[in-house]
Amino acid sequence: GMLALTFVNPADYELIRQDDQITIVGFDKMTPEKNLTILLKHADGSEDSFQVAHTYNQAQIDWIKAGSALNKIREELAA
Repeated sequence: GMLALTFVNPADYELIRQDDQITIVGFDKMTPEKNLTILLKHADGSEDSFQVAHTYNQAQIDWIKAGSALNKIREELAA
């Protein structure tokens, strides 16, 4: 799937290189209205990080973490 994120500082887009490894730091602790940190590991061994924002509410975050809304509903019905 795709995670809709917005650069807090649009100029950070220029930090991304073609062969980067991208990590969303703290994704497992994602909460509404709290920015996430993106960590870029460049092919030359250097690193950059920057903040991104999202507009997801808690229900949407739970769906994302479960893999889909249907997976989340299945989990809730099984509980």
